Amino acid sequence: MKATYKKYILEFKRPSGTSRGIMTHKETFFIILEQDKKFGIGECGILRGLSVDDVPDYGEKLKWTCDNIGLGKDQLWEALIHYPSIQFGVEQAHLSLNSEDPFLPFPSDFTQNNSPIAINGLIWMGDEHYMHQQIQQKLVEGFKCIKLKIGAIDFEKEIALLKSIRNKYSEKEIELRVDANGAFLPSEAMHKLERLSAFDLHSLEQPIKAGNAYEMKELCSNSPIPIALDEELIGITDVTEKEKLLQTIGPQYIILKPSLVGGFRGSMEWIKIAEKLNIKWWVTSALESNIGLNAIAQWTYTLDNPLPQGLGTGGLYTNNFECPLRVKNGTISYEKTGNWDNNLIENICI
Repeated sequence: MKATYKKYILEFKRPSGTSRGIMTHKETFFIILEQDKKFGIGECGILRGLSVDDVPDYGEKLKWTCDNIGLGKDQLWEALIHYPSIQFGVEQAHLSLNSEDPFLPFPSDFTQNNSPIAINGLIWMGDEHYMHQQIQQKLVEGFKCIKLKIGAIDFEKEIALLKSIRNKYSEKEIELRVDANGAFLPSEAMHKLERLSAFDLHSLEQPIKAGNAYEMKELCSNSPIPIALDEELIGITDVTEKEKLLQTIGPQYIILKPSLVGGFRGSMEWIKIAEKLNIKWWVTSALESNIGLNAIAQWTYTLDNPLPQGLGTGGLYTNNFECPLRVKNGTISYEKTGNWDNNLIENICI
């Protein structure tokens, strides 16, 4: 088996706002396996400023991984415990290599019979006018669940934005999820949660910064809005520590980003613990290209989770890979008649 890796820069169609600033592009890396005239591809979807493996020796670790690919995926997963995005890339690449079709790691009704997955429509941070524009577009596109990122503009304007949505659409018509990305101070978080509770929100992700377990526990115990943990899960690799964290905080939901929590294997560890503790969950992509998104979507379908998932980010880039994934009527599906962009794939894999 031969392994190589390549860097690829994804360019946003328009600058996208997060609590960590404005993004115009995103780098990602692909691990390519070759064996017996077959290839497998996996995406190492690092998020600068958020991934725990955003470290200076990332490139060296990718090279080490390719040089030691003969260790096998299980031994490599253990060796890469502090590099969750590379764990995920190796995991995908092996699944891809061992599949009849390198882009069908998880054949199912999703890939064979166009069975869709319900997803939320993501509203990016920006000024009030831009966020309203996005909301209107998502409603036109048939989304019944919308996720808004807040924390970038004035809180009073965000309140007014939510109020305007609820004045027009009831909780039964539109499910609203809100993601604060840790933007609230612990001292102000409960007051803000109480004000936000007027808008019948489904949940609020990560109200305060990760690493404040006892403050988060107080919020989860007393919040009028169900709380979902996201960034809180990043960097926790030991199964015992994972269980301790969820037992301590007691969130209503957790959100799994495979690129940030050790791939499918790392995500399943969280899911098993969450279900044991009666904590609900859903899966979200982390701005991967369509190669990573494809693998995540196929895997997510096999989990049979009824909640809308966070899998609709494939259309953000000008130079993404054309693929069979389609977002329509608030769902993502895999069209068997669709094709992968051979020119772009060849640039990566050959």
